[in-house]
Amino acid sequence: MTFREATVDDLPDIVRLLADDPLGSTRETPGEKIPEAYFTAFAAIEKDPNNTLVIADVAGSVAGTLQLTFIPGLTYTGSERAQIEGVRVAAEQRGTGIGQLMITWAIDQARDRGCRVVQLTTDRQRPDAIRFYQKIGFRPSHMGMKYHLT
Repeated sequence: MTFREATVDDLPDIVRLLADDPLGSTRETPGEKIPEAYFTAFAAIEKDPNNTLVIADVAGSVAGTLQLTFIPGLTYTGSERAQIEGVRVAAEQRGTGIGQLMITWAIDQARDRGCRVVQLTTDRQRPDAIRFYQKIGFRPSHMGMKYHLT
């Protein structure tokens, strides 16, 4: 397995991973021809030096993905924090350790960049994900809130 920055050619596979759960299936549009909005978002991520869209590649296939964002801030004496988003592992690869390796990779990137905090959110409707993140050291220290715009 290798980690690499995603390319635009990876987008259909990434969207497929994002849609492959009960929550993602209601909000993503996978397929060979994906909506243009995904390409627009990808271009914005690709040109932003504080964002990286990463895939875990196993034998030439997209086995996992995550987005890592570095957020400047004044807290922690003006240090950056790292935000991990959109973590997904292909169904056939779950339980093989890819998820833990991806998160460890992201934490190492944050540490190398001098971040003081690594944060992520997961939906309360994903108890397996919550257990996974707690098992590798994340703690539910804050209550996250979202305001969905329609």
